[in-house]
Amino acid sequence: MRPNMVTPPTTTTTTTLPWLLFTLLPPLLLFTKLEAKVPAIIVFGDSTVDAGNNNQVPTLVRSDFAPYGRDFEGGKPTGRFSNGRLVTDFVSEAFGLKPFVPAYLDPGYGIEDLATGVTFASAGSGYDNATAHLTNVIPLWKQLENFKDYKNKLSNHFGITKAEQILQEALYMTSMGTNDIVLNYYLVPERSIQFTIEGYENFLVSIADNFVVELYKLGARKISLAGLPPIGCLPLMRTLFFKSNKGDCREEFNNLARNFNGMLKDLVSKLRKEVKDIKLVFSNTLDKSLQIIKSPHLYGLEHVGEGCCGTGTFEFGFACHDLNKFTCTNATTYAFWDAAHPTETLYRIVADHLIKTSLAEFT
Repeated sequence: MRPNMVTPPTTTTTTTLPWLLFTLLPPLLLFTKLEAKVPAIIVFGDSTVDAGNNNQVPTLVRSDFAPYGRDFEGGKPTGRFSNGRLVTDFVSEAFGLKPFVPAYLDPGYGIEDLATGVTFASAGSGYDNATAHLTNVIPLWKQLENFKDYKNKLSNHFGITKAEQILQEALYMTSMGTNDIVLNYYLVPERSIQFTIEGYENFLVSIADNFVVELYKLGARKISLAGLPPIGCLPLMRTLFFKSNKGDCREEFNNLARNFNGMLKDLVSKLRKEVKDIKLVFSNTLDKSLQIIKSPHLYGLEHVGEGCCGTGTFEFGFACHDLNKFTCTNATTYAFWDAAHPTETLYRIVADHLIKTSLAEFT
């Protein structure tokens, strides 16, 4: 039996982590602008797309403190796990909307602000309910419930007809899965006892299947389902699973990401045939990311094996604090901000890449 996406979990377990990625060229020179009818960007996922929801949750998985956000407008630590903006922020700007996508739980925003973009994402979450449980973050089923609440608020404010139009023409973006595989499967024993890694990936894909169908039933038509990055190249993974050549990417984990991405891509093909009027795309950043990480000099990067914060090998979250004397002064030559998340520079290039590839279908 496939998992029920909208039912609270009855099992426990798990952990945290995430990312996305990419690379360079002077920030303002190559950002693509679009002419498309997309009235809002609506986001689900983990810390790669959480803009501050975890600030309102009793969890240690947060980044609402310096030096996070030091390159954001006003140097504000918003709760984004980066030095600045995220991929979804840049995508929003490219579609002519706000230059950032606010968090749903941020008390500073009302429904008028959230009508053009909102993220329900929670750092530490994943497809699997158990992944969010250990650190008390927002699981995917609850993100979906928050979306239903948002939908009601939108209808009350704009009227049912206008709200349905916004929701049908909005672009829905997802980014999750790294926490499930890296931490919940490999660093917590329960899932690895229950499943082979291939069985667990199948389990996650079945949740993704149900989730997309649920979104469709709630009005979504334009959906981007993001795959995993090369997780074996995360500085944290290089540190935890180093072999004789310390610092090298762990290709066994990159291969797992490739396999999972292939399964998600197959799911996208299946749903495009089965679900009427859905515009569902698979967003792949893995191959290009590997090219950049393996040849950083071609993109103006100098540091791809460690993050800017602290030693760059294991610090993220509270370990990446403002008093860490090892933190770099200029993050623009770094691929990673901390040991698990990219810099704003890379997020910008990821966004530009997606706009020119998978998201081009919506232009």
